[in-house]
Amino acid sequence: MHGFKTIIEPFRIKSVEPLTLTTREEREARLEDAGFNLFKLRSQDVLIDLLTDSGTGAMSAEQWASLQRGDESYAGSPSFFRFEAAVKALFPFRHVIPTHQGRAAEKILFSVVGGPGKVVPSNTLFDTTRANVEYSGARGVDLLPADARVPSKRLPFKGNLDVAALERLIAEVGAAQVPLVLVTVTNNSGGGQPVSLANLHAVSAVCRRHGIPLFLDACRFAENAWFIREREPGQQDRSVTDIVREMASLADGMTMSAKKDGLANIGGWLALNDERWAEQCRNLLILTEGFPTYGGLSGRDLDAIATGLGEVVQHDYLRYRIRSTEYLGEALERRGVPIVLPVGGHAVYLDAAALLPHVPALQYPGQALAVELYREGGVRSCEIGSVMFGLRPDGTEAPAAMELVRLAMPRRTYTQSHVDYVVEVVERVAARANAIQGLRIAEQPRALRHFTARFAPWRQSAVAECAA
Repeated sequence: MHGFKTIIEPFRIKSVEPLTLTTREEREARLEDAGFNLFKLRSQDVLIDLLTDSGTGAMSAEQWASLQRGDESYAGSPSFFRFEAAVKALFPFRHVIPTHQGRAAEKILFSVVGGPGKVVPSNTLFDTTRANVEYSGARGVDLLPADARVPSKRLPFKGNLDVAALERLIAEVGAAQVPLVLVTVTNNSGGGQPVSLANLHAVSAVCRRHGIPLFLDACRFAENAWFIREREPGQQDRSVTDIVREMASLADGMTMSAKKDGLANIGGWLALNDERWAEQCRNLLILTEGFPTYGGLSGRDLDAIATGLGEVVQHDYLRYRIRSTEYLGEALERRGVPIVLPVGGHAVYLDAAALLPHVPALQYPGQALAVELYREGGVRSCEIGSVMFGLRPDGTEAPAAMELVRLAMPRRTYTQSHVDYVVEVVERVAARANAIQGLRIAEQPRALRHFTARFAPWRQSAVAECAA
């Protein structure tokens, strides 16, 4: 069945949810009410929701059946042991600590290993990861090769960590100040780009030589493994499960949001080998999340994750998953819309800086573009640029390395006609790109501002200043 050009979903739909069609005038009003922050929109006012792929996918019939097996015992539930076995089948770390989602795992981990003066190198830290590193007093350092920061450049593994830069950083700050190296697979901030096995081997060798633990931010581990199988020489005949196990063998631990490649709507975990760290992390888990055999999750959620981990490594699913995302990217590229190339696994990233070159970085071209996509057709997306990453811990602001808009594809949720509609919306917005103006921030918190900040059109700011 793989020789056909038409992409078909490897599943049937047996339950549907209605979508709300809104007028442009209604969407204008919703944007004003939300302070031009798409996180503040009510979901019923969104037609196609590509804000995130985190927890927004559809569960399978087997996962729904798993909910009925959920055991809600406070301690020692069989649901936990099914969950633990499913995790260890792919990631055989000694200690598996469930959490209610990935950022809870990050918070616990960096509360234990972070602190003032510490440095956490990564290919690229995502938003909550960086915030949890910085909240501990540590400093996160992204070590992405320069070529990977060029959206139009086609490289098979643009998520790779710059090994030479890692060596230089360790020499500069000292290995004792580096509690761990964290590699994000796939690299969300960099366009959903994969990390090669060769790069993981090289990073692992550096870490071993300096006595530094290597951790994976493994939210999209299955998608990363599929790219390794498709793109890396010598990997084509291997199973995704086998590749995932090799990835895990190179690391000392992981953080995980099961809302991505766990195919679940909630949940996550922290897994690691170090006995002392595990004890400290479990103590924090009990303080903030729950007992170590439920970690803030219901038993039914643990069972749904266990089943999802078996489904996410199936080749038919991954072939559909990656190809359907490529379908969106290729359609936009044919229409001349600048995107991050090659297309990533979980999302298509629009290059807002290239599409809106007249909008300065600190007038937030990514946010402006995302607002226009909703205004035009009710499509909700997510800025990955200077709004998300421009605010520093000391309160100063600097442009991000790239100004992107992420169209994240929920798993097993939308059909090809939905995607074709998104293409049409983006094409219409791109046709009037020269008329799109930037935004200013009207109010914001000191951290993770993209979630709750309020914006206003830049032109209103300019008019007010002129009047004054």
